[in-house]
Amino acid sequence: MSLNEVICTKYDLVENSGVCALVNDEQIAIFYIPSSEQKVFAISNWDPCGQANVLSRGIIGDLTGKYVVASPLYKQHFDLKTGECLEDSDKSVKVYPVKLEGETVLLG
Repeated sequence: MSLNEVICTKYDLVENSGVCALVNDEQIAIFYIPSSEQKVFAISNWDPCGQANVLSRGIIGDLTGKYVVASPLYKQHFDLKTGECLEDSDKSVKVYPVKLEGETVLLG
């Protein structure tokens, strides 16, 4: 992944939901939360508990002040900033640096 790689545009995203992007053969779940300070978050789409690429389809929410996604399989919550699984500290997902610059989503 190169520095500030264009991954998509704001119009490819769904407000308060996730989409999946394929970057260098890796599935990345990108979440757009316009009411948050950060606006966009990117984590691995791979659910280590359910062993499937499904996190972009999860429901996002706020638990104890943390933006999270609930896996659609077994409902574990993953922190969108740290990748930590809130129910199982032995599990986590990779977090990618991402930002929204104007209408462009940049990764890396």
